[in-house]
Amino acid sequence: MSSTQPLRGLRVLSLALNLPGPAALMRLAQMGARCTKVNPPAGDPMQHYTTSGYDLLHAGVKHKTLDLKTEAGQAALHKLLPKTDVLLTSFRPSALAKLGLGWKALHKQYPALSLIEVVGAPGPLAEIPGHDLTYQAEVGLVNGMDLPPSLFADMGGAVMASEATLKAVITLKTTGKGTHHEVALSEAAAWLALPRQLGLTTPDGAVGGAHAGYRVYACKNGRVAVAALEPHFATRLCEAAGVTLAHPVKDLFKPATRQAIEAFFASQTRAQLDKLATAKDIPLMTLPL
Repeated sequence: MSSTQPLRGLRVLSLALNLPGPAALMRLAQMGARCTKVNPPAGDPMQHYTTSGYDLLHAGVKHKTLDLKTEAGQAALHKLLPKTDVLLTSFRPSALAKLGLGWKALHKQYPALSLIEVVGAPGPLAEIPGHDLTYQAEVGLVNGMDLPPSLFADMGGAVMASEATLKAVITLKTTGKGTHHEVALSEAAAWLALPRQLGLTTPDGAVGGAHAGYRVYACKNGRVAVAALEPHFATRLCEAAGVTLAHPVKDLFKPATRQAIEAFFASQTRAQLDKLATAKDIPLMTLPL
């Protein structure tokens, strides 16, 4: 993260639980915003899933515990809101309305306050329950019976929430009014899945396995992730593997090229391939088994 702090002085209050809200709050704090997190009496579920992870996401963030279902909790919250520029939430719209924090009521009472509302899906679909896994499954990012390697919808949503905060800040400076921004995790998943929808990462796609210079291969004592996609990188890789290319692009899609590169990597150790990458300027990363 850059050492510059473009959001210095911005006051952010977060009621958002689980991963997307805290991850967005982390980014905003890193950009200089003064961030306060309000947790319910039971705490944030993230604290139970990973205490160290929760602490990392909330480094430099002030904490308060309020029961927003009580008059005392509501009163304490409304003491904070006049001193807040951006409110970050992750409730379903109906739950937010029950807390008296729906956009219409909020904007009427605090005209300069912006609301960043993280929801599962956009519009009326926001009331349907879901989580990262279901949103990834919806856009074709769940393969076989294995769980995805990361919470892409949540983390993509966090980036979009921090982006929405920047939009709110710009609008506030030009109009003096707060704005409402809905961030849907399902749309974050769809954005991250766009390369797959375009056919780039399907098995017959250029970065899905069809290009011999962009694959994961076995080596003598591990694996190697090679990303020699551009012709000059692919040419260097093929020269190292003893492959002569008639065409530095088309030939990389031929099974014979892949088989030759596969045989070459199988004959090399991780240490040998690490040296090759440095000596020949080839983008590859060796991995353990």
